[in-house]
Amino acid sequence: MAGIRRVNGKLSGISPAVSCSRLRQVQSLLCEGGIATPDGILCSLGIDSRYNDGCTELGKYLFYGLYERNQLNLEQLLEEFPDEMLDDVILLIKADCVHLYCNPMNYSYLLPYVSHWRNLHLYCMTEAEYEDEEAAEEFKISSFVTMVQDCYRIGVPNSSQGHIQRFDMFMVEKWPLIQAFALEGIGRGSFFTMKYKLMDMSEKLWQVYSRLDPVSLDNLLTEDLVNFEKQWSGFFSSMDLESHLSILELSEAQAGEAFRTYYSHGLISSNITDKSKSQQPFVLLGTHSSSEDLEGYSFNFPSESHQVRNTGPEGSAARHMILQCVAPKGPLACSRTYFFGTTHSPYLGNQNTEQKKTEVLLLSQIYSAAVQAVLSGIKSYSFTSSATKAKEVAENTFLLALDSMHLSQYRSSLRSKCEFSIQAVNMQGRIIPLTDKDSRYVVKTASMTVHDIPDLQRDGGDLGSVVFSESFLESGINIQQKDGALSSDSCYTVLTTTVPRYACWLMEPDVKQSEQAQHLAMKEEATCLGSALTVADAAYVFSSSQLSTPEEGKIIFLSEGLLFIHSQYGSITLSKDHISTIKFYDPDSSAVASLLVEYDGSLLPHLPFPLHSADRCLVFALQPRSKSHRAFYSKVLSVWKKSDSGLNLQMVDQKHLSWSQKSMHSRLQKLHDSQEPPVAKRRGSLKTSYSQLPEQDMFLQHFALSSIGQEPILYDHLGALFPSAELRNPVTSQGDKVVITIITGLPGSHKKRLCNFLLQLNKEHGRWAVYRPDSCDGFSASHLQQHLSGFLESQRGPGGKPRLLVLSPGYTDVLDVVQAVLFHPDPVVQACFTIGAVTACVDPLASCVEHRFAFPKLLEQCSQGIVSTVVFTGLTAEQKQPLMQHVQQLVRSANPTAAFILAERGAVTRNEDVNLIFSESSFSEPQMLRARYVLYPGWCRGRFCSGRGSLVLTQQRVAFSRPLERPLFVTRCKALKSSLRTSPFRGNVYNVWGKVRFSDSDQLMEVSYNTLSGSLSMTPGPEETSASCCLVFDGVGLTDDGLKDLLRLCAKQRQKKKPKKTKNTLSPQELKSIHMSRHLDPLPQGYFYNGHQYMDIFGEKLNLHPYMEEFIQDYLAQANTEVELFNRQLELQGQPDLFDP
Repeated sequence: MAGIRRVNGKLSGISPAVSCSRLRQVQSLLCEGGIATPDGILCSLGIDSRYNDGCTELGKYLFYGLYERNQLNLEQLLEEFPDEMLDDVILLIKADCVHLYCNPMNYSYLLPYVSHWRNLHLYCMTEAEYEDEEAAEEFKISSFVTMVQDCYRIGVPNSSQGHIQRFDMFMVEKWPLIQAFALEGIGRGSFFTMKYKLMDMSEKLWQVYSRLDPVSLDNLLTEDLVNFEKQWSGFFSSMDLESHLSILELSEAQAGEAFRTYYSHGLISSNITDKSKSQQPFVLLGTHSSSEDLEGYSFNFPSESHQVRNTGPEGSAARHMILQCVAPKGPLACSRTYFFGTTHSPYLGNQNTEQKKTEVLLLSQIYSAAVQAVLSGIKSYSFTSSATKAKEVAENTFLLALDSMHLSQYRSSLRSKCEFSIQAVNMQGRIIPLTDKDSRYVVKTASMTVHDIPDLQRDGGDLGSVVFSESFLESGINIQQKDGALSSDSCYTVLTTTVPRYACWLMEPDVKQSEQAQHLAMKEEATCLGSALTVADAAYVFSSSQLSTPEEGKIIFLSEGLLFIHSQYGSITLSKDHISTIKFYDPDSSAVASLLVEYDGSLLPHLPFPLHSADRCLVFALQPRSKSHRAFYSKVLSVWKKSDSGLNLQMVDQKHLSWSQKSMHSRLQKLHDSQEPPVAKRRGSLKTSYSQLPEQDMFLQHFALSSIGQEPILYDHLGALFPSAELRNPVTSQGDKVVITIITGLPGSHKKRLCNFLLQLNKEHGRWAVYRPDSCDGFSASHLQQHLSGFLESQRGPGGKPRLLVLSPGYTDVLDVVQAVLFHPDPVVQACFTIGAVTACVDPLASCVEHRFAFPKLLEQCSQGIVSTVVFTGLTAEQKQPLMQHVQQLVRSANPTAAFILAERGAVTRNEDVNLIFSESSFSEPQMLRARYVLYPGWCRGRFCSGRGSLVLTQQRVAFSRPLERPLFVTRCKALKSSLRTSPFRGNVYNVWGKVRFSDSDQLMEVSYNTLSGSLSMTPGPEETSASCCLVFDGVGLTDDGLKDLLRLCAKQRQKKKPKKTKNTLSPQELKSIHMSRHLDPLPQGYFYNGHQYMDIFGEKLNLHPYMEEFIQDYLAQANTEVELFNRQLELQGQPDLFDP
């Protein structure tokens, strides 16, 4: 699926689908409503939260792999910068947006996880800004204050699973980050817990963590399951050390040592304190496996006295053992029944065709019925999700299997003694109810116990119990059929299927029989198998039986049959008398060669019970370039092909194989591919790891979709989503549908110029129409849908296939546009349109509000699975420019598959680029379709909610009818950048566009200006003499009055009425001028002027004329007369305001 790439069975890189899904699961906790639901969940990593365990666990969940302390990649990270730098992260998760603080050092490591998150508000300084440590700390604190400002209730992940701590809000108050909130100036100057109500979200988050997704499933398969399989390998290794004599001394304690140690040591480190029910490991021998023994078993006190030699019927040797291995810190568990002794007698030439009746065979048959029952129960549950129905199917299967093996006499006695159950187990190994809504996405264990099996052959006593269980995971998706009906499609995978379902160890009589059979190949004279053609060489044997797994042994080819020697089954002889047909399938020199032996029913007594199959076919696999492979061609083929050999040998191609035979060959081929060269020792490790199973890939594709949610998938899309499946319909061609090309971009991204440029280039190719909505009103899905209906009506008739170009307005989520087009309410109109391609325009200079905080919907307009082409319309000549590199890195992370085009101010020059933008099929490509399903659940029914960001930008329209002054307009536009404020950005104007007239021309002009880039465009508009002027301002918290005042400064300034002058309003210069003009006027009696000062008869000196007050009054009277005349003239002329009609 999208973003999920596998290398050697492991996830490579980061899955955007999982990152988005995990965030949605956490956000779903904020949509429950009520006073118990917080407004946001706060997560602070590192020292800022005093290394809080709950925050660390949430960080590991969202940034999976990055904060795993035991991984090599972390060691490499710590070499680049200190641990505290990597932990310098603050998250506030809200229901429809996310606030994230990080630093320039860990930014590039976090970016792949968060670039697909919708409505991300990123607080991150640039490298240059971050060099100032004091400024960096202040930025962190102010960022945190901004994050929480709209909240009242804040959730905190206080505890991690297994380390439960009592929630104390005063302990949270001690976090350095929370304490910094109270700082005066930078913070809010009050205690955090006084302003906000804190809530513990730990337990709800634990339920989210237990939900399996492709990443946690991959960890389960590549780590937990591998470790689980190692315990079984250890068990088999210890058992293989026992001889047929020493195995009699084996006790339950010795046999179960590996499982017991694995479980108990794991429990010590798990720190799980709850007392909920869990499974436990056990090993019980023979008759010491009754229901009473099972109920009273304690893995801490295994029995040393119960040994193989004394736990059989009437104190004889045990015929079987039951065992269960349980992962201590995970959901995996499986139980098996294994046997002491074989069920067959090798064919030595005797004509006995009856199966020997032994307790081992009887127990094997009952165990086989239990295996069939469990597997049928798993299948039933996966398709019905009903434990009751699964139990009914399993019990019926068990009884029918008994009948098919001629054990009808046991039917009545075992009907009440077989117990089937399915249990859901979370990631901590705790059993949870199947009725729990969270049980859908956890591993389950299906088991059947047939206890206290009566010994009807001896008429007394019990043989003990047999058990079988598997861990499995189901996956279900809903499919919307063409008629609108919903159906479901389910599949499942058995996680523990590689643990052998059947194993046996040879006892003394079996060893003797096996040795007798091996002597046949050593005799020089002819035997019942003819004469030996080859020596013993390595090969595998396999059948389609549910008990069979590929088993390695030695094969000897004889002239009239073959002999296979196995360490547990002993010797298996196949004579020409029992063989109906031999098919030899050898695809090429590097592939496994399969010898498919179809046999008669007379072979069954001489064939180990786990190899019995309904199709009566055995497969012997010869490894390429092996001795047995070369010997078959050189020594065997020519002999077996002879007509007198008695063997019907056919050299066949794949088309001549049955489905079952193809499946067996494929399984053997995968086994060879995973373990070349073959390992000689049979059980040094389990022969097939889960990752090599042929059905795994299909299940993982299925699970990648089902784990996202339960939104349905359209039937027509199945072929693209599951390309390996049969009978899937390909994506249909566009036919006569109208192809819609969508161009999106932020204001200032030059998307309109790109649109005009493209139309000019293609005006001769087809009929074009453009949908340009009024950006002031934002995006309206109903308006677009009405336009589509009208467009369809207007385009009827001849004239060639029309094309429609849709230009999305402003800060529109492109997915909203796509859903509006694809899910028109009128089915007829809906069927007439299809989306060809979606292109996003990005100008790096107009992409970031401040620092690295991108404008709302920038990344959403470049969404993976929606947008196939991104056109960079700025800084195209400066590829090394830091801002260009930052924006390209950001967009590439958000859309790894998009094609990048450089087109300065929208001027596309290459034909290849134009073809990409006008593609008629890129939107419908399989990889795009898969990405949409895993990233945007519900999109195919128009139900994906895009949400809104934390920063709201609005468009204000201001209309006026009078011309502006061009120089003043340019000056005021250029001054907008210097007036930009930092967070919360109120009053900032980021874009201006519209139609205006300037006083120097009667021509209507189309203008656009982007504040951040400084890009100003003025082009002649339509020749409309009566059209009014209109400008649209784009920004935060804009007011109509403020914008009008700004525009008035761009117009010819109005003359204002002059106020009347008073003595107090006269300036010193005016007073000086009055005095200078009248200083020689006649003086009163007793005064004289000496050329510098005025003196009276008493010698008092004055600087001003004694009549200065009268001079001032005269001046005021004359000046105010002029003011009145001026004001009267202004009133008569009349000066209209810029916004007067």
